[in-house]
Amino acid sequence: MTDIRFHTLPGGRRIAFRHLAGEGPTIVFLPGYMSDMDGGKATSTLHWAREHGRACLLLDYSGCGSSDGDFADGTLSGWRDEIVSLLDAQVQGPVLLVGSSMGGWLMLLVALALQARVAGMVGIAAAPDFSEWGYDDTQKTALRAGSTVYEDNPYGPEPTPTHARFWQDAQDHRFLGSPVAIDCPVRLIHGQDDPDVPWETSLRLAQALRSDDVQVTLIKDGDHRLSRTEDIAVLLRTLAAMPT
Repeated sequence: MTDIRFHTLPGGRRIAFRHLAGEGPTIVFLPGYMSDMDGGKATSTLHWAREHGRACLLLDYSGCGSSDGDFADGTLSGWRDEIVSLLDAQVQGPVLLVGSSMGGWLMLLVALALQARVAGMVGIAAAPDFSEWGYDDTQKTALRAGSTVYEDNPYGPEPTPTHARFWQDAQDHRFLGSPVAIDCPVRLIHGQDDPDVPWETSLRLAQALRSDDVQVTLIKDGDHRLSRTEDIAVLLRTLAAMPT
């Protein structure tokens, strides 16, 4: 595995990343909510890139994995700015953004910031706007009031927190209600047995994107993680077929 390195932001906070040199647009993997670069899809992407001589970068958002910071302070805006700072410092040339779940929301924000540097995007159960459709009215009232909302976590023993700061910032970055000014090739992969992010979200995103080069792949028995061997194979085939 490529060694962990650190990018220091203004103010001294360090962002952990792994960077593999290679050809083509640098594949940048953006993990999901409370996830990190040691997840199965991220590491499989890095291994595939190494085998095929492709450039690849994995990272941990602040407050996650090996990066500095407190998760409770994290926001989409802050994580977007960290990613852009890291890419400006470490990557020359175009990038191919790969976003898993919340990372699929972040990849839209990063793409709008980087503009022409983005050669393409691949979303895996992309979850834009989940601050809107993912919470009921009672939860939204609590979040507006500054409270933290906790939900059952099917992937671990501790409940999943949503902090008011994150939610309030996320509400300012909703995409699905209007055209999204992104023109690069986009591929969206979604499981139809996803209990967390409705698969129709990828169809809504495909419709909202300005790009005409958008394809959606639905995996009928796929769950939210899409981490089975056969699911990862779909991801890797998608990466291999992306324009370079």
